[in-house]
Amino acid sequence: MRPGPRNLLTDVAGLRVGNAEDHTIRTGSTVLLGDAPFVAAVNVMGGAPGTRETELLAPDRLVQQVDALVLSGGSAFGLDAASGVADGLRAMGRGFKVGDQRVPIVPGAILFDLTNGGDKGWTENPYKRLGLAALQAADTEFALGTAGAGTGATTQTLKGGLGSASAVLDNGMTVGALVAVNAVGSVVVPGSRAFWAAPWEMGGEFGAIPLPARFAPGHEPQPGKQARAATTIAIVATDAALTQAQATRLATAAQDGMARAIVPSHTLLDGDLVFAAATGARELTDPTGNLYRLGHAAAACLARAIARAIYLATPAPGDLQPCWRDLA
Repeated sequence: MRPGPRNLLTDVAGLRVGNAEDHTIRTGSTVLLGDAPFVAAVNVMGGAPGTRETELLAPDRLVQQVDALVLSGGSAFGLDAASGVADGLRAMGRGFKVGDQRVPIVPGAILFDLTNGGDKGWTENPYKRLGLAALQAADTEFALGTAGAGTGATTQTLKGGLGSASAVLDNGMTVGALVAVNAVGSVVVPGSRAFWAAPWEMGGEFGAIPLPARFAPGHEPQPGKQARAATTIAIVATDAALTQAQATRLATAAQDGMARAIVPSHTLLDGDLVFAAATGARELTDPTGNLYRLGHAAAACLARAIARAIYLATPAPGDLQPCWRDLA
């Protein structure tokens, strides 16, 4: 297993990612767009999720494919980012065909960034325009760190951000991860600059700092940010041909990557969620073996993407938390 050429989710052919930010508000939105509709699924393990249209991602639902997935800041207000994406897709002629109408299918998830120091005194919800702008920016190259849905994110002690990573398996299949990290937990070992995700790092992508020889895994972490102001939301994607049931299993396996990279994770105070996306370009010649490998790769990619989000975050005036790069 090796990183893809970009080390981004967009190493999965046929997928693009767009970001839009408002640095005055300290927030943003991120869109995953397929060149064509793609199979999608979801797994939720946090206790406080905020979502749109996730119920239709169950394997027994009528609609089996989606046009885009949205990650956004803004708490419940941020769910409107998907409305902007739906408007943009409708204008493109995209969507589920019903008679002479097209209805874009755009599930989404949000994180809470309303108390991060930005100006939240808007008179009109800004997330619809942010969603549309992110859609219009969708490309194979996109910014990480303080960008998109990770613009206003925070963690237990450090500034959060947007991260991505990819892996190409020995069988030629590609897996990628995209994540907005706004966790109540910590991504670094207490008292150090080392990331919990260090064992999964590839090519020094987040500093090549090994875990300390001695640390206290039994410490009792205390939230360093306001309670109920958390959530890590992610997408894992592959070019494999998966059913919705198989994609659901991929999303479930990927949650292990969150637990490897954030301590603690999946808490009552987080809305931790993983979408899975499958473009269907590569058939599963060995479904059991392929799914085993894909699940492991998805978890590893997500752990790496989480560390990269914090590693690449950049400072801004008025930040309430330091960036990782500012640690001594």
